[in-house]
Amino acid sequence: MTRTVRLRPWQKAALDQFVEADRRDFLAVATPGAGKTTFALTVARHELAVEPSRLVIVAPTAHLKIQWAEAAARFSLHLDPSWSAADGRLPSDMHGIVTSYQQVASSAAVLARLSRGAFVVFDELHHAAEERAWGAAIAEAFADARKRLALSGTPFRSDTQAIPFIAYRGDEAVPDYEYGYGDALRDRRVVRPVYFPRTNGHMEWSAPDGSMHSASFDDQLSNTRASQRLRTALSLEGDWLPTVLRAANARLMEVRKEQPNAGGLVIAIDQDHARGIADILRTRFGTTARVVTSDDPDASGGIAAFSTSNEPWLVAVRMVSEGVDIPRLRVGVYATTTSTELFFRQAVGRLVRWTRGVPKQRAWLYIPDDARLRILAARIAEQRRHSLRRDGLEVPFERKEDEGVLDEVPSEEEQMSLFAVISAVATGADDHADLVYDDLDEPDDLGGSLDVELTLGPPPPLSGDTGALDDAEGGGLTRREQKLYLRDENAAIARELVRRTGMTHAAVNAELNRLSGVRKVAEATIDQLERRLRAGEKWIVKS
Repeated sequence: MTRTVRLRPWQKAALDQFVEADRRDFLAVATPGAGKTTFALTVARHELAVEPSRLVIVAPTAHLKIQWAEAAARFSLHLDPSWSAADGRLPSDMHGIVTSYQQVASSAAVLARLSRGAFVVFDELHHAAEERAWGAAIAEAFADARKRLALSGTPFRSDTQAIPFIAYRGDEAVPDYEYGYGDALRDRRVVRPVYFPRTNGHMEWSAPDGSMHSASFDDQLSNTRASQRLRTALSLEGDWLPTVLRAANARLMEVRKEQPNAGGLVIAIDQDHARGIADILRTRFGTTARVVTSDDPDASGGIAAFSTSNEPWLVAVRMVSEGVDIPRLRVGVYATTTSTELFFRQAVGRLVRWTRGVPKQRAWLYIPDDARLRILAARIAEQRRHSLRRDGLEVPFERKEDEGVLDEVPSEEEQMSLFAVISAVATGADDHADLVYDDLDEPDDLGGSLDVELTLGPPPPLSGDTGALDDAEGGGLTRREQKLYLRDENAAIARELVRRTGMTHAAVNAELNRLSGVRKVAEATIDQLERRLRAGEKWIVKS
């Protein structure tokens, strides 16, 4: 079964370069929202058609594992995102698995066997540098893979140790193909232009050492004091944060007049902060907000529900820092003390995803007028202006800052419990100065770049795939979802047999496996699960 896929010009160019390079390792860096997933799965279909093998995708989070599996199913590639080292052999009617960097660290030896000769995709590979053990585990797990495609939404460095399978120039990773935010804006209809309304303020606080401080964002402070000033501004106890939330909510309500399902995102400091922000949005501005925190076992489900709903606000800590696809996000509030360039760009990436058929797709990220964040926003704004301005127009003067303030704030040894907010008042909100080229950023009216149609050959064959229940015949379910349904049905049959026969669960399941020729349920194909279910039904009739 052939398939036609529409590729953006950069995706086709990157695919051609991948094929022409014909190297074991390839790093593609593409701005968030550009379509890295479609590019990677197109490459995977091509590679598995040339040489059938397993497909292994490594993703940063549990939610993204599911998202990758669902995207792969649309390419007729069947992946198991719930795989674990205890599952045994991969079922023969699945093309491969989606795992996480954390799982790789704990299951490197098992993955080394499973990935021998496989095609491997690393999603946001820079995560491999987050834990020292992760890089070593990746090197062990995928040393014998046939080819490895690494993806990243932003250029990255090796500040501690080099990530395996990546070429470096000094400490900078060298991509084989790079597609930046400015490139995507110039191509039109790929990403949205993002603007950065800044809000100044006057903050007063008591530092952990007992000293009293008062400063605005215009005052030059040490990194430690600047961090305390930012934390004071973002505190639930002051007036700065509610003032910014009011402006952001008003902006979102305006956007929703043209795009009724448009959503907003607030990135909070921690779980208590997130819940407090949701409470402010509800009690002061009469709008609802879904809170997603890492301690919620259904966090992935919450993000998925928000992405397809009409809810106005999502408040999260780090759950949506990158990779999560919520195209309807148009307004953001950067209410976190994290000030690294990587995290900031990931936050911006949540707002840039283009939606077909929606006019005037500007997006806004409200930020404190902190010098560190101002520099990061200015770098992105410069790319936007350069891409959108007409010939002959000059870029407005940008205030230059000391690059040294971009260094991450050192952790304080003093107890933060001794830190106290006295007051935080918003002043000098700058909601419009960034819109100098307001009449130029209408990419939906400017023709745009033409997509390229590419015909893919049949998906790689599966030895356990009899075609008895393909996706089209499964009521729109993916193969993974069909298996989950059949496993639940098998579990229900087993429980009923335990009740009727008095046998143990282990004994009943062992007999069902024997009757159906299944070694292990986790290894079973759809045909085997159906056969096991029929065996159970016959046993119930006889009992």
